Amino acid sequence: MRLHREGKTIMITTGLVLLALNLLAYFYLFSDNSTAIVLLAIVSLILFLLVVQFFRIPTRPLTTGETQVIAPADGKVVVIEETVESEYFKDRRRQVSIFMSPLNVHVNRNPITGVVKYFKYFPGKYLVAWHPKSSTENERTTVVVQAASGTEILFRQIAGAVARRIIWYVKEGQPVKQGDEFGFIKFGSRVDLFLPLDAEIKVNIGDVTRGGVTVVAELPEKE
Repeated sequence: MRLHREGKTIMITTGLVLLALNLLAYFYLFSDNSTAIVLLAIVSLILFLLVVQFFRIPTRPLTTGETQVIAPADGKVVVIEETVESEYFKDRRRQVSIFMSPLNVHVNRNPITGVVKYFKYFPGKYLVAWHPKSSTENERTTVVVQAASGTEILFRQIAGAVARRIIWYVKEGQPVKQGDEFGFIKFGSRVDLFLPLDAEIKVNIGDVTRGGVTVVAELPEKE
């Protein structure tokens, strides 16, 4: 396991603040109360470890396959439905949404290999990620990748009530590889996938996904 570069400033700042608080308590506030000092140290350590775990990147074998769509994030499948995607495709698609809790790994990975055909960032609100309007009103990014077969997959990072900063590493025209990082959402939220109607969905509502590993859907082979 390693730690993500996006957490460097937050982890250092948190560590220094907690260290300063503990030193202040030791020398001035609770100098005659060893129990209080120990309790504060334990709470501080727990808080620091919680912050660190937000930025962990576990070592795992990634799944690859030309016709497979891989989960872009760790989390739980909360939506599987046929809907109209109105931003890019402007037609009906199969939507699969994965909710990321603050305890999940927050790295976002490319679900397929291809070329980025479309990218757009939208500032917005911070409704809870499961709110019906979060996918259209919250801060978000939209990425469309076209595979070598010509199939296009749209995936969308959506900020939530806790996650208030979305990071992305892709731009239009850029080739991307399945399983590589395309972004990061700090402290959880949600990622939506919009797939062709003939995609065979391989997950169910409530399933737990692992980014870069879980097969979300199988695309039909192009003749």
